[in-house]
Amino acid sequence: MPKHAYHASIEGAQHGAKPLPQFLDYAKAAGAAGAQPSNYMLGNGKGGFQKAKDILEIFGSRGMRLDGISAHCPFWVHTSAWTGTKSGHPFIPDDLRTATPEKIEKWHESYLLKLMDLAAELGVKCVPMFWGVAFGWEVASGYPWGFWAGPGYDLLKEGQERFVKKTAKLRKHANELGLKLCHEIHPGTGAMCADDFLMLVKICDNDPCLAVNADPSHCWEGEAWESRFLKVGPYIYAAHVKNFVIRPGFPLRAMEPHWPRRGMQFTDLGSGDLNMQRYVELLLAVGYQDRYCKLNGCESAPLVVEAESAHKDLDFCSADGIRFVANNLCWPPAAGSFEDGMGA
Repeated sequence: MPKHAYHASIEGAQHGAKPLPQFLDYAKAAGAAGAQPSNYMLGNGKGGFQKAKDILEIFGSRGMRLDGISAHCPFWVHTSAWTGTKSGHPFIPDDLRTATPEKIEKWHESYLLKLMDLAAELGVKCVPMFWGVAFGWEVASGYPWGFWAGPGYDLLKEGQERFVKKTAKLRKHANELGLKLCHEIHPGTGAMCADDFLMLVKICDNDPCLAVNADPSHCWEGEAWESRFLKVGPYIYAAHVKNFVIRPGFPLRAMEPHWPRRGMQFTDLGSGDLNMQRYVELLLAVGYQDRYCKLNGCESAPLVVEAESAHKDLDFCSADGIRFVANNLCWPPAAGSFEDGMGA
């Protein structure tokens, strides 16, 4: 039987209340072949990490694949702390929240270097994450209120210099370990569209560790998922599967913290605005599966479920998402054109 291009997996950040064994049991029961735990799930409760052999034993005892480490939160805090934002506090240790931005950034740099060491010990090559607002909140707004350049300042140029400097040590270590830091193009991060990401690659002299974690659910402000991922296709080394719905007539940018009232809402995989089949076909077309499998020495690439809903229980929605991926998105790829056998 032909080999499948993909296997079903799940992202762990939203399930952080579960310890790693319980998370894997939940994922396996829903039909996942692998999982992408968050960095917090790998902690030892003392500010450090569990031993690699113990983590691998937990995965091995359940016959589950380790499909990367989700490290979005600490990377975002590291590159955003300089702004003085409090929005990273849920991800910062209690005794560090009142520290200076410089100390918070330094702590997270050290933490991420150790996390990358652990990833290398575990044989993980792809680390889904996103860079923080290195360009500042004015630029991250996407709207030039107050203008981005003027007498004595250029926020874009300053941000470029800041990004290169602040990420240098992390990028150097990632390259030494052969890791791909897979930025999830996302509003409120260091690269909010395809062109932003390509700009980061350019200012970092085509640094090979700079990669992309594809996620179509963040393409809701004009740049379609197909346009975005065709532009950055050669950089895609990780992929999330997530859907959303845009409610016509509702503002997409509003100071509304309550998810059920927002103009854009994440959904289960089957009922959102996006066609998941077309999305994973595009990933195949831009070489994600081949690229991932070559880097990791395996035969199928993970489609990592991140199904969320403003209305449905998280565990219910995510388990339903795993089954959706396993039943609908994991199939053997075409060996050639369907026209090849015509007229034979």
